[in-house]
Amino acid sequence: MKNYPPEFKADAVALYESRPEATIRSGAADPGSNQETLRNWVRAAGASRPRGRRTQEAARPPGPLEAENAALRKKVRELEEEREILRKAAKYFARETRR
Repeated sequence: MKNYPPEFKADAVALYESRPEATIRSGAADPGSNQETLRNWVRAAGASRPRGRRTQEAARPPGPLEAENAALRKKVRELEEEREILRKAAKYFARETRR
């Protein structure tokens, strides 16, 4: 049984929550954890997927450039979160191999 540090668990839950299209299966594959492990972390965190707020600005359809910019910003956020999780995982496993 693996013991994960609390930061790793929080990051994995945050990554899962940041992707509305993600499933537990795909979310568990990214940080390299088990599906049930991630499901338990999500439940323990009491996290729920954020729901978008509808404002008047959000009610009108975005133009093609606005939509592309939003998609690119979302992708950058996801990649930054993934990179941070992988960096922490690499540190954790490097520390484990030294013991």
